[in-house]
Amino acid sequence: MTQALYRRWRSQDFDEVVGQEHVTQTLRNALRDGRVAHAYLFSGPRGTGKTSTARILAKALNCSAPEDRRPCNQCPTCIAINEGRMIDLIEIDAASNNSVDDIRELRDKVGFRPSEGQYKIYIIDEVHMLSGPAFNALLKTLEEPPPHARFILATTEPHKIPATVLSRCQRFDFRRIPANEIVAHLRHIVDEEHFQAEEEALVAIARSAQGCMRDAISLLDQMFSFGAETVTLAQVQQVLGSVSAEAVSGLVEALAGRDIPGGLRLVQQLVLDGSSLNEFCHQVVEHLRGVMLLQMARDPALLDDLPGETVRQMQAQAQRLDLPATIYAVKRFSEAAAQLKGGYQPQLPLELALIEAVQGPPVSPAPGAHAASAATHPAAAMPAANAAPAAQPAAEAKSGAAAAASPTQKPGEAAPLDPAAIEKLRRRWKEFSAIVRDRCGIRVQAALNTVRDIAVSDQSVALAFGNNAFTHELIARPETHAQVTAILSDFLGRPVLLECQMGDQARLAHRIAAAPERSAGGEDPLVTYAKEALGAQVVDGSEPAL
Repeated sequence: MTQALYRRWRSQDFDEVVGQEHVTQTLRNALRDGRVAHAYLFSGPRGTGKTSTARILAKALNCSAPEDRRPCNQCPTCIAINEGRMIDLIEIDAASNNSVDDIRELRDKVGFRPSEGQYKIYIIDEVHMLSGPAFNALLKTLEEPPPHARFILATTEPHKIPATVLSRCQRFDFRRIPANEIVAHLRHIVDEEHFQAEEEALVAIARSAQGCMRDAISLLDQMFSFGAETVTLAQVQQVLGSVSAEAVSGLVEALAGRDIPGGLRLVQQLVLDGSSLNEFCHQVVEHLRGVMLLQMARDPALLDDLPGETVRQMQAQAQRLDLPATIYAVKRFSEAAAQLKGGYQPQLPLELALIEAVQGPPVSPAPGAHAASAATHPAAAMPAANAAPAAQPAAEAKSGAAAAASPTQKPGEAAPLDPAAIEKLRRRWKEFSAIVRDRCGIRVQAALNTVRDIAVSDQSVALAFGNNAFTHELIARPETHAQVTAILSDFLGRPVLLECQMGDQARLAHRIAAAPERSAGGEDPLVTYAKEALGAQVVDGSEPAL
């Protein structure tokens, strides 16, 4: 059976490890000076060479060649490790051997001297998968192993490893491999395997691997099995489910030209062609990122891993798009990529992202402008569903608007008025009261319905409770006050401060007074609450004055 390409091209010495010179050079120096630590932690993304480097270090420690040639890959020890039959190299998969019993078994056997080489090497892969008791069982051995034992821990998630273990290891962080180094290594493999490949195809493979050499080699192996004599860019795009760079650039062109119909037609064509919308969305985000980098840094060298024609297209689009629009488009298409999970209309998140990116983020009107508009046209400031009924006489509507637009103010005060807010509270008091009841209960609702007067400024709302100290204190309680303030802020659409006052008149800078509407019978809401909720009765037939 043919061996997988990534296994056949696994690094066999420090020179073959790609993109991790900061690790290999340090290990070489440690071997040369005899300063090899008893425990190492190799952390980093998958497919970046952690396990391969651990095996190379194991060979170098047991190699019989001169120091400057280790590992030689020719002595019996190196050959045994390469063939996977070295007894003194113990590789443990912590994902499936993560119990405390597994680590106890390791601890019991670590004291036996090596059978073939000078050192017994333990490589624990995915070490973060060990259980808490297993880590505790490993601690003492990890801190003071026998002289003939060396531990190499490998993980993709070092933050899950206890600090007590981290402190006992020398840590090396493996980095994602740059795309140009992956391309160079893939070109070497292609030449050695006697295949042909287009440079653009290798670049596409390297970029799709996102710094993972193993993924890149596995995809190249898949392309070798495609059946063609030459690996082409079209074949790579077909296997990846990606679309051509022209389609990606075409969508960004539609965004720059504010051509929503053209962009929607392009998305629809991708759906009909069976292209991967998720992959396409990622390509669009990557393209927009390039445009954003050019807008911010104006340095094409930041995109040296892209074809020259693509960079020139990005430069032209960077001139046509505003930076805020580009940033918003990157955010929206990134969100759409996470939402593309199938469904009845799988392309809908992508279409919405395009439309919203063209239209731009929603802009909230400035508070001052809203207040000025409401003062001039108070009726227009209210939602249509809550506007005055059509049967209301025009004279009554005009008189209400005039009352809202004529504030009383003290000389020298400059707080802006908000007629729209007071009109909203006056006309929609029942709706506001219902929200209070749902969130705070009927008792707080009844207390608010005893309000005699309301005053509104641009930042504050004052409620006057007449001489009803009971309801005033109920609303003024810190917890209730915070809840009512939050509801008022949500209801008015902006943060406000709430003041609870005694007296029949609420007082604020540039006050706009309008008491909430009472029921036709004029019964005090607390009396209503007492009768309906508590079953009380009015003995003398009259309403008590609160």
